[in-house]
Amino acid sequence: MAAPVTSRTGHVIDGQQIEGGGETIDVVNPATDTVIAAVPAGTAADVEVAVRAANKAFVSWSQTSVDERVAVIRRISAELAARRDEMAATITAEMGSPISFSLNVQASLPVAVANGVADLLEGEFSFSEEIGNSLVLREPIGVVGCITPWNYPLHQIVAKVVPALAAGNTVVLKPSEISPLTAGLFMAVIEAAGVPAGVVNLVHGTGPVVGEALSAHPGVDMVSFTGSTRAGKLVTASAANTVKRVALELGGKSANVILDDADFTAAVKKGVANTYINGGQTCTAWTRMIVPADKHDEIVEMAAAAAAKYTVGDPTDEATRIGPMSSSAQRNRVLGYINKGIDEGATVAYGGADTAGLPTPGAYVQPTVFANVRPEMTIAQEEIFGPVLSILPYQNEDEAVEIANATIYGLSGSVFSGDPDRGLAVAKRMRTGQVSINGGSFNPLAPFGGYKQSGNGRELGKFGIEEFTEVKSIQR
Repeated sequence: MAAPVTSRTGHVIDGQQIEGGGETIDVVNPATDTVIAAVPAGTAADVEVAVRAANKAFVSWSQTSVDERVAVIRRISAELAARRDEMAATITAEMGSPISFSLNVQASLPVAVANGVADLLEGEFSFSEEIGNSLVLREPIGVVGCITPWNYPLHQIVAKVVPALAAGNTVVLKPSEISPLTAGLFMAVIEAAGVPAGVVNLVHGTGPVVGEALSAHPGVDMVSFTGSTRAGKLVTASAANTVKRVALELGGKSANVILDDADFTAAVKKGVANTYINGGQTCTAWTRMIVPADKHDEIVEMAAAAAAKYTVGDPTDEATRIGPMSSSAQRNRVLGYINKGIDEGATVAYGGADTAGLPTPGAYVQPTVFANVRPEMTIAQEEIFGPVLSILPYQNEDEAVEIANATIYGLSGSVFSGDPDRGLAVAKRMRTGQVSINGGSFNPLAPFGGYKQSGNGRELGKFGIEEFTEVKSIQR
């Protein structure tokens, strides 16, 4: 395992690393409860300087040719690939993702995403089209504020920043203060790829200070935010006075609907795996398994047996499948939900809130399976963001769909059926932005985003580029 990069801790504004003065924010390794670095606690004044730099750089960057942008994005992708090991080690150190997952997903998916954007610019994507007597142009929106979460710290940066650059925009990036080191390393990639100074700027800090200043700033033309629904509402409110565009990728409570003709063995195995991916700290996790009532007990037994195979431990060990939660606060939040589930009458089929036997120190939680969960229970309604699976019984297909749609969220979901056409019909009835049928794999070129309070706007693929453009019609 490569050593994590803990030295690039400053803001990066107009191409200059700025350590900042005054208060700092500790970066804590959740596996050891030790401070491994500190970043500056940015201020509204830091945001002001960064926004000015981005506006200045926009004048020239917005006029670059598509070929020039493609070349830059290819270099970004190549640099990300070259730094994969240190990216993975840094992600594992700052937020606890198991190193095997950090290598294979956290640090590898962004390479594919960046190359996919470049492929689109070289292929099917066009910034103009003729409609009747109108020339319709897609032009860069301006300065984009990108506010990213801690659970996929590199992927979420790349999924925002690279399409924004592809469309000709400049960026001010505010990463999560829980996992800010990856952002510093990303700025090294930006520098090595030859991105001009001021085109991408980094300001560390908290949401209530830096996030709010960025969202409210009149010099920022768009905010792209990924995080909790609660925080997304605050971003929207902050941005309202300037009527800027706000793209939100928020929480989820995704349903895995297992129909009565499904291969239960495959459905449960894949369902549990999806629930526990990244320690359950994934907005698209299928945390509600909706099953035929007469098969409930059988499926619960299968799910508990599958959960038992998810070893909890040191995230630097390649055998570990679930590392610590991202912080002690997140661990306590997850344990609170587990206790809430018990209090409301759900049955613990595996795991639970007992932390005896888990590694110490560290923010560890047992993988947990709840049976006999009712749709109105807190654990079936609220996003837990930990390795907690709720199994809910249904009497018929209509009730299964009703339960699947009975939350404020609509980000992802799944259907398992022995009949692909039946699976597709149910998938079409689910009010959610993405649905997998029989474990269909994630597609980084497909649009990603949610219905309802899971957000608005779309990331990835051509939709992710379009999100960062304004549309102009020229009649002639």
